[in-house]
Amino acid sequence: MAKAKILVVDDEEGILKSIVGILHDEGYETITARDGREALKLYQAESPDALLLDIWMPDMDGIEVLKGLQNIDVDSAVVVISGHGTISTAIKAVKLGAFDFIEKPLSMDILLVILEKALEHRRLRLESKRLQRLLRDNERRQQQFSFVTTSEDESAKPLPPSLATPLESGVQPQRTLKQSMVLYGTGLHSGLKTGMILLPQPPGSGIVFCKLSEDLNVPGHLDYVLSTEFATSVAKGRTVIRTVEHFMAVLHAYRISNLLIKINGEIPIMDGSALDFCRIIEEAGIEEQMAGYEELVVDRRYQVGEESPEGKYIYIEPADTFGVRYRLNYPLPIGEQEYSFILDGTEHFKEEIAPARTFGFLKDAAKLSKMGLAGGGHLHNIILLDDKGVVNTKLRFPDEFVRHKILDIFGDFYLLNRSIKGMVTANMTGHSENIALLREIRKGMGL
Repeated sequence: MAKAKILVVDDEEGILKSIVGILHDEGYETITARDGREALKLYQAESPDALLLDIWMPDMDGIEVLKGLQNIDVDSAVVVISGHGTISTAIKAVKLGAFDFIEKPLSMDILLVILEKALEHRRLRLESKRLQRLLRDNERRQQQFSFVTTSEDESAKPLPPSLATPLESGVQPQRTLKQSMVLYGTGLHSGLKTGMILLPQPPGSGIVFCKLSEDLNVPGHLDYVLSTEFATSVAKGRTVIRTVEHFMAVLHAYRISNLLIKINGEIPIMDGSALDFCRIIEEAGIEEQMAGYEELVVDRRYQVGEESPEGKYIYIEPADTFGVRYRLNYPLPIGEQEYSFILDGTEHFKEEIAPARTFGFLKDAAKLSKMGLAGGGHLHNIILLDDKGVVNTKLRFPDEFVRHKILDIFGDFYLLNRSIKGMVTANMTGHSENIALLREIRKGMGL
C-alpha cells in the first residue's frame, strides 16, 4: 500500500523524474505538474497528502502557488525546493505556509526525511483538530443531556484517554508550535545577516538546531554545549550554533519542548532582548501534544563557587516553581543591582524579563572586535555604556542589567529541555557558572 500521495511540481524534467523515481521506491504514490497553474488544479482535484514545490518556474512561480494554497488547504504539507536559495526566499515561503525549505542540488536522503516530517506534522494537525471537535461536541452534549448517549456516531464516542484523563502530578504535556514560523535579523557576534525557521516537531524530539544548508542536527542540550564565552553555543562535529540563550529562555518560559530551529549559524540578536522571540511564539500558537515529560524537581541544594559578597557563586534550592534571585555589583555607572523573579506565567515573563537587553562597555568593543566577536553589535541592539552612563538608548527598567542576567539564566537552565522546580540564587555569575551548576544538578540527581 502507498504511504501517501505526493504532488511533485518542477519544470525541469530530469529533476521531476529523479524525485518521482525515489518516491516510488519508497512506496509513495505520486502525481506531477510542470507549472504552478497545473499544480493548483491537481491539488484541488486529487487532494494529495504533501506537495514538493519548486520555487522558480515560468508563468506562475512557487510563491504564487503557496498563496493560492491558502485558499484551498490551510493544513497543506508543502516542502519548497529552490536552486537559488537564500534566507529571504526561505522566509517568504515559510510565511506563506511552507513546512520547510531545501536547496538544489537535492540530497534525496534529506528530502525524504523532511517529507516524512511534513507528513507527520500534517497528520498531527488534522488529528488535533479532530480531537478538538470531539471535545467541543462532548461539552455540548453534557450541556444538553443528563443521560449517557448510546449513539455509535463518532461525536458520541468517548474521548481518547489523553484528553479524558489529566496527566499525573509532576508530569507536564509536551508542546510544540502550531505552525512553522520565520524570523530575520543579525547575529550579535558574527555580524552576519541571519534568520530562523521554526519547525514544529513530534513528541520526544526535543529542541534541535541545524544550519539551513546542512542536514546535521545539533541538540539544544547540555551535552552539546561547546562554549560559554560571552554567549552560550552548542555544537556537533563542525556545526556550531551560537548565542542560543535568549531564544532558549523564551522556550523555557513558554514550555516548548519539541522544535527544530533552522538558522545560518547564530541566533539573531534582534533588539538585544527576547521580546521578538516571545511574539513569534505567540503568533505561531502553542500546541499541546499527546505525550508528557517529568519536571525536574530539585531535591537539595547544589552550588558552584564560594559564597561571599564580591565572589562569583550560584546555587539552587528546592522550590515549588522556577525562580531566580540575582545580584550584580559593577563599577559605576551600573553599580549594585538585585532582582528576584518567580516564573508564574508567560505574561509575567514577557513583561518583566524578556524586554531586558544585552549590555556592554565601549572600552571592551576593541577587544571583542579583535576576537572576532560583537560584529553585529549596533546602536539599536545593545545597551552601550561609557564611564558616565548609557550612551545610545533609554533604559526600559532602572535595573535592566540585572534582569538581563536573569534572562540568560532562564536560557541556560533550559538546556535539559524540560521545566525545573527550584530557586536559583546567583552573584556576579555568567554562562560558565550557569552551565557548571546545571551539570552539578544532573550529576547529583543521576539524570
